[in-house]
Amino acid sequence: MAGTLEVDGLSAPVRIVRDTWGIPHIQAESEGDLFFAQGFVQAQDRLFQMDLWRRSAQGRLSEILGANFISRDAMTRRIQYRGSLDEEWASYGPNTRAIAAAFVRGINAWVAIARLNPPASFGLAGWAPEFWRPEDLLNRTDAFLASGDALAEVFRARLVAAIGIGRAKALLGSDAPSAIPPGLDPAAITFQLGDSLRQVGARPFFTAIRTPTPSAGSNAWAISGRRSATGAPILATDPHRLLANPSLRYVVHLTAPGWNVIGATAPWMPGVALGHNDHVAWGMAASDADTADLYVERLNPENRHQIEIGGRWQNTTVVQESLLVKGREQPLVFEQEYTPHGVVIGVDREQHLAFTLRWSGMAPGAAGELASLALNRADSVDGVRAALARWKMPAVEVLYAAKSGGAIGSQAAALVPVRRGWDGRLPAAGWVGGSEWDGWIAADDLPHSSDPPAGYLASANRNRARTERLRSVLASFPPREVFSIEDSARLQLDVLAWNAERLLPLFARLRAGRPEVEQVRQRLLMWNRLVTTDSIDATVYVTWERLVRRMLVMPKVPGELVDEFIIRSNEALVPALTEPSPIWFDGDLVRARDQLILSALTAAIDELEAQGSPADSRQTWGQLHRVIFAHPLGITEATRRFNVGPFERAGYAETLMSTSGRLPDTAVGASFRAIFDTANWDRSIAINVPGQSESPDGTHFADLAERWGTGEYLPLAFTDAAVNANAKSTLTLVPAGQSPQ
Repeated sequence: MAGTLEVDGLSAPVRIVRDTWGIPHIQAESEGDLFFAQGFVQAQDRLFQMDLWRRSAQGRLSEILGANFISRDAMTRRIQYRGSLDEEWASYGPNTRAIAAAFVRGINAWVAIARLNPPASFGLAGWAPEFWRPEDLLNRTDAFLASGDALAEVFRARLVAAIGIGRAKALLGSDAPSAIPPGLDPAAITFQLGDSLRQVGARPFFTAIRTPTPSAGSNAWAISGRRSATGAPILATDPHRLLANPSLRYVVHLTAPGWNVIGATAPWMPGVALGHNDHVAWGMAASDADTADLYVERLNPENRHQIEIGGRWQNTTVVQESLLVKGREQPLVFEQEYTPHGVVIGVDREQHLAFTLRWSGMAPGAAGELASLALNRADSVDGVRAALARWKMPAVEVLYAAKSGGAIGSQAAALVPVRRGWDGRLPAAGWVGGSEWDGWIAADDLPHSSDPPAGYLASANRNRARTERLRSVLASFPPREVFSIEDSARLQLDVLAWNAERLLPLFARLRAGRPEVEQVRQRLLMWNRLVTTDSIDATVYVTWERLVRRMLVMPKVPGELVDEFIIRSNEALVPALTEPSPIWFDGDLVRARDQLILSALTAAIDELEAQGSPADSRQTWGQLHRVIFAHPLGITEATRRFNVGPFERAGYAETLMSTSGRLPDTAVGASFRAIFDTANWDRSIAINVPGQSESPDGTHFADLAERWGTGEYLPLAFTDAAVNANAKSTLTLVPAGQSPQ
């Protein structure tokens, strides 16, 4: 859309310049008009995505998708904020409430237009767009999906119940609980409790609920000026999330008095979550900070709404809620129940037990990423850290770089409870006491670092392979050589398999009896360890690594826990094979290890041959490893035009260019990548796929997908000169009744 458009809600004209790639550069004369325009343009490009997100995050899918989503909606509502709105808004920083109100007015200005001629996606889905309220931005669902430890507690408890605390500690390593909390019977924690937690925010597929795909993690690094080619810090960030259409992220540039910031936001949020302003740049990686605990509560057999605390029965708080359900005339009434430890998420009536979730995301100020508004205005390193003290959810590690002075740093940002008496790795028995929260860890006491002697900071979410590869590259630059923007881009696209470099040398001592297995063994020893789309050896190696993980774990872990154990303990593979121990092997440790390696290689070849890929002509990795940016509506022949792809994809879960999950349509990877140059902001580059717009008929629906697939970036224009040089169209919003100039 270009030209001039009159809208209600503005105080002065706002200029919106869209560049060649559909990124809006918004120039306003006031803060209120700036965020009005941001809400307006994001709704222009992503209204259906925003509307579906809001219904999903608020637990309102049943009213449009039917009874299959009742339990999912009820669980989603249980983790929402229920406290003072004044305290909530104040927590995020100055003017947040007014900014949210302006942003929502902008959304509603577009909704009023769209309701007259709804986008095709609404017609296909069967409902109309609704107007928004500022409170719609305060949902906790996204933050819950990205933070906390509750599902891990369920897993650990089930593992301890199955194999004992001693064996569980040996297998889990650094993730192991120190002891079983007093009074807890781990066997009381069943898979049903985990299934209940997984219903929170389950994706709104139109056919059925599917288990949400976990985040693969993120990479981020900051290079100091003394190690960079520009003489000023370089910052790179590439969060890994579901590769979907529309993208989770939307790129926007916001300019007004007191504001000049560009980067990626969630379409339904104001401000910028990852990006830079005139003074600082920041990126982030997910953090494993433990922000949640489960409690087992004793119920009074005579009154199911009473729990035992300190030897006495205490009433719970019960709140009646109702769900509108498509196809039903009357709302469904259900109970939300609360104990002093949190919200009840499950009940075992036979054992007279209730299970309560306590999560710091239910505290004021924990709506996911809303605190980025304070970060957007930071003008120094101290300003970044002060802003991050307001950031409560999701738990992240923020890396930052300053233009003036050239400082780099990192700061964990989350609302983390102080625990007294236990480590929080297993559920606690609520009636025993001694397992309570005692306030919050101060921001200055959370992990942080600044200006390290090595000249760089790096994070890859504790993934050993990605972390070690990242650090080895950054540390390998000779002291007199410098690191450029292009080097960072190559590193974001790096597909060297760090695991393979350590594990394939073990193949040298082996010999296989089957000729085709021996042939493959010899080929893998000569393989360059690059997981490229044209590599046949990469196909064999990644298949072998997947199978050897499973074959290593299966004798030690109950079958129903194998898959989750593998996901949660992926760093165990390399030490288990390179340093065989009685933890994993019996008898002659080296011989047992070697037998496992060959057995997994044989199984990998058999699996690939069963797929029609004989030993001398196996499929390339790209033929097997393809991704589709799937749209919630793209499930029929008539609606598959909403999907984008497939694309062959290099790398796998353990490379820096990481892609994992259930391929092709529920893959996880870096849909947004950015590299910021503090020496010259106009030299910054980024990519966000598949495009800025959600409309299949729009120019910017999938125009960035091919660039992403081939590893290309686009310039992130910031100065007026760069914006004007890349301008494609201009829309001027003017207050209703004001004649165009």
